[in-house]
Amino acid sequence: MSFEKILIVEDELVVRNLLQSIFQRHKLPVTCANNLAEATAQLQREQFDLMMLDIRLPDGDGQKFLEQVAAMPERPLVVMVTGYGSVESAVGCMRAGAFDYVLKPFSPSQIDVILKKAQTYRQLLRVNRLLSDDPEDEEGILVGRSPAMIRLRQIIERVAPTDATVLITGESGTGKEMVAREFYRRSPRRSQAFIKVNCAAISENLIESEFFGHERGAFTGATERREGRFELAHQGTLLLDEVSEIPANLQAKLLRVLQEREFERVGGSRTIKVNVRIIATSNRDLMRHVEKGEFRQDLYYRLNVFPVHVPALRERPEDIALLADHFLRRFARKHGVKVTGFADSARAALIGYRWPGNVRELQNTVERAVILSETGRAVTAAALGLPGDFLPGELPLEPAPAPEVPALPVAAVAEEPAGASPTVTDSHGQVLKLDELEKQAIRAALRQTGGNRTQAAAELGISIRTLRNKLQEYRLAGDPVDADFASIDS
Repeated sequence: MSFEKILIVEDELVVRNLLQSIFQRHKLPVTCANNLAEATAQLQREQFDLMMLDIRLPDGDGQKFLEQVAAMPERPLVVMVTGYGSVESAVGCMRAGAFDYVLKPFSPSQIDVILKKAQTYRQLLRVNRLLSDDPEDEEGILVGRSPAMIRLRQIIERVAPTDATVLITGESGTGKEMVAREFYRRSPRRSQAFIKVNCAAISENLIESEFFGHERGAFTGATERREGRFELAHQGTLLLDEVSEIPANLQAKLLRVLQEREFERVGGSRTIKVNVRIIATSNRDLMRHVEKGEFRQDLYYRLNVFPVHVPALRERPEDIALLADHFLRRFARKHGVKVTGFADSARAALIGYRWPGNVRELQNTVERAVILSETGRAVTAAALGLPGDFLPGELPLEPAPAPEVPALPVAAVAEEPAGASPTVTDSHGQVLKLDELEKQAIRAALRQTGGNRTQAAAELGISIRTLRNKLQEYRLAGDPVDADFASIDS
């Protein structure tokens, strides 16, 4: 991020001309003032990024003027210049708000070093001010040992070191932002800024200013010049979160920036060039939006250089227990609750639930359950509060142990060799294994009750928990017995 305006406050012509030539060599606009009165007038008219300020001036003390500048809301970085240096003077200036301190005579290389330091420092200030309002970086989204998560980590490892634009898709709550952050952490740009812009959360009237910044006076309320997110992300990574929400009138401008890596601020005419890696996310089918004419096709292909899909939690059920344990440890530390883990009923409920809100819903559920749980005890299914676990108004107490599954009625029992699986014979003489007969009985009960699990469990003489566990077991084995029935718990 280059400085745009520099103010030199110096009464010695030779020194003033030397500073001016050094900055002009870097193609930086320079304004000069011979004294504090001229400097005050310039600061009232314009906004400067850097000020070279002599300590001794004909009409006053530069250090006292520094204290006035330090109180300005959009103050420049100030480098004090003096030919009468002392330790006391340097310390006083730094305490008053000076960025740096240089003694006359100085060399051009000294000013070059100060300029580079000042540019880096100013960008860090802007980025930190922006990031200070961001929510806490959540952990654990990439926890998992399912084939889908293993493949996702392999893709990140391969693509992160490049500068390729990445489009991350997936349902809400799957952890698209965390995947984006993982791309950033594993990239060569990890020491630079990671800037996020939530395209869905910004007013349509302000989103262009958020992207590209604005000049003072560009619109009502623009009292100071402001850098946009693209500019703040220079040399780093920019996350366009929920990119499908960008208004149609801004999509063409965004396309140009992605192609040319240059733009103008709102109300400005100077072209600003940036070097930014783009990562975008969307929870919508962008290609369908393209077909409807709601999203530019050329912008879609510019973003979709490397597509990455984050699977829904229900598509990787083997990761549910790992994530739940991870969140349990995290929130137990955060809230100071010493729980002993999940009760068997709670673990079964976690695995049996479909998690429409994905990892975010699981995280919130575990945090709520930890807060409700008693120290020294396990988290119960009732504390999780998942649909069907307990009736409204009941205390979150551990349900009674489920009764044993009664023997299913059979026509006859066939003799089996020692060690063989028990089988039964139905009225048609077909020999079935007991586990297959059990599956048929569950399917018949669900059909009879219209998919109502609570009533089906009552018909079978088993608990709703046992029925859920069986259904989950069948799903993991690739035979979802309840696939033809709506998931009704009561």
